[in-house]
Amino acid sequence: MSEEIWLPLPADEIPGLPQGPTYRHWDGGPDFPADPAACGFYAVPYMKSTEVSIRPLAAMTSLRVVQTLTAGIDHVQPGLGLLRPGVRLCNAKGVHEASTAELALTLILASLRDIPGFVRGQQREEWRSGFYPALADKSVLIVGYGSIGAAIEDRLAPFECARVARVARSARTTERGPVHPLSELPALLPEADVVILSTPLTETTKGLANAAFLARMKDDALLVNVARGPVVDTKALIAELETGRIRAAVDVTDPEPLPAGHPLWHAPNLLISPHVGGSSSAFLPRAKRLLARQVARYAAGEPLDNVVLTTG
Repeated sequence: MSEEIWLPLPADEIPGLPQGPTYRHWDGGPDFPADPAACGFYAVPYMKSTEVSIRPLAAMTSLRVVQTLTAGIDHVQPGLGLLRPGVRLCNAKGVHEASTAELALTLILASLRDIPGFVRGQQREEWRSGFYPALADKSVLIVGYGSIGAAIEDRLAPFECARVARVARSARTTERGPVHPLSELPALLPEADVVILSTPLTETTKGLANAAFLARMKDDALLVNVARGPVVDTKALIAELETGRIRAAVDVTDPEPLPAGHPLWHAPNLLISPHVGGSSSAFLPRAKRLLARQVARYAAGEPLDNVVLTTG
């Protein structure tokens, strides 16, 4: 087993790393810290492009583990074909749930209560009193009920929602109630006041929120996307927002970063945050704990957590 381990943080900043392996720090810079052929465990730099993330993979001939610091793996999937069989790909389940769920609630409440409008009113010295929608008594639909979707529902619990429905790739039962399969999504959309997208980006979910999806949403419903930008058809979203029929609050866009002059910037009834669901003060402590735990398991030859797939 190769004992060279590439980390996106300096090893001395990660408590609990085992003694013995040689640690290399690489956060996506132009120069590699050592010969990639000696790397056995590669922790992918956080929030870097696909091009950067997969750049060393072809030369990592001793690689056994790829560990992302994201819940999604779409940024490394294009490079998996460069790897020899038997390499385990692990995601960062447990790292982003709290932060992403917190932002999902922030976007919902800010959009319903029109916090952006209050900010504009403050800038113009306008007192914008009146009645505004509340989350209480709303019907919520969570599309993508993995660990992040479940964490979002945890945080919805105190808000007196009328109903929370859950959709995932396949049906199952949870302590909170049934999870519906994706095939039932068209029937559930017209019943929801708030639709939250927290699904991974896959071939199945790419463009999931297309024109037909958006058309099935009820009038005045709110779409919240904390998944990935391409889960939503951007042109279809802009067209629907321009009718004024629905609202949206998104942490992710397609394209991303959203370039200057893009029509999404000025679409009505839209709140945009710049893909900051996971990048909060909650990230580093959880990321360090995950890395220490996974490296310790790797060094001891123990089973790893969060194995998404094995190349082969």
